[in-house]
Amino acid sequence: MTRKTRAQERIDELDTSPAALTEQLDDLRAERDNLAAKVEEYLAALQRERAEFTNFRRRTAEERERDLGLAGEDLIRKVLALADDFDRAIETRPTDLTENAWAEGIVAIDRKLRGLLESEGVTPVEASPGTPFDPREHDAVVSVPGTGRADGEIVEEIRRGYRLRDRVIRPALVAVAAAGDVPDGPTN
Repeated sequence: MTRKTRAQERIDELDTSPAALTEQLDDLRAERDNLAAKVEEYLAALQRERAEFTNFRRRTAEERERDLGLAGEDLIRKVLALADDFDRAIETRPTDLTENAWAEGIVAIDRKLRGLLESEGVTPVEASPGTPFDPREHDAVVSVPGTGRADGEIVEEIRRGYRLRDRVIRPALVAVAAAGDVPDGPTN
């Protein structure tokens, strides 16, 4: 008896019949298709996770920006109180201080403060007499009869209002004309 080498034993174990090879080929194709499906599944999951992460980063950046804006808005509200004080001081300045260098310095500081607020996106709310009252921008604190203006028109701005970019951060306090103030027409 001749002894077979390990390689010969292995060769004898291999089934090289066409049916066996076709079966092996079909098994390999099925395995390939399953792996391709898993690759697609993993790729889709990765793309979803990437999109979710991108959205998460965008949301957190927006929240951080909003929170910084709120902190800035709070500071701006406090600075607006100073701006009101400057307005009152300048409006009530005695006439003998009109040409005074110190008083002009105060006016210059007020201009710088207004420039700073404007550079931060703070603009005054329009509330001049004759402007229609808008509850989104104005707070009516008094109704004034007998002004000769149409109902709901602003008669006087009592305290200036401000908006930060596109949002009102402090509405203007105004006096509004009361109903029935408009004359019917000329009387002869």
